[in-house]
Amino acid sequence: MFSFSKIFKNSKFKNIFAPISGNLINIEKIPDEAFSQKMLGNGIGIIPESNLVASPVDGVIVNITGTLHAFGIRTEDNIDVLVHIGIDTVKLKSQGFKCFVKKNQKIKTGEIIAEVDLNILRENKFEICSPVIITNMDKIKNLKININIGKVEVGKSIIMSYETL
Repeated sequence: MFSFSKIFKNSKFKNIFAPISGNLINIEKIPDEAFSQKMLGNGIGIIPESNLVASPVDGVIVNITGTLHAFGIRTEDNIDVLVHIGIDTVKLKSQGFKCFVKKNQKIKTGEIIAEVDLNILRENKFEICSPVIITNMDKIKNLKININIGKVEVGKSIIMSYETL
């Protein structure tokens, strides 16, 4: 008898989970051309409803911006995932951001990496939409983006799945 569970159990796809709770939006709707036109890679946007930011994958922190608004995480299979909190938030110079990880630190999916005060972003007229992007798409064979699930929960909801070359 044919079983879908066997297909998924043996699947080569790996999951990327929501780094922040909120609502998914299509990458083309992110209000920043670098993201919406996929100049930095492919992915999805999240309109956050919570202040905690977690790792969307198991991996290593390879980059933390000095202003604490963006994090780069490399998976065990060398896929680079960028979590960017808000748009143009570099201009806040880390105001409203707290970081709980260090560069080269190993991290697990769902482990808290940062906290953001969304009220500070709103008060200063910054867009809170937070892109989650695979930046080295040249290593991706297939990418499935889960845009249809609406609300996502940090560390629990799958937002993307990928298969490497």
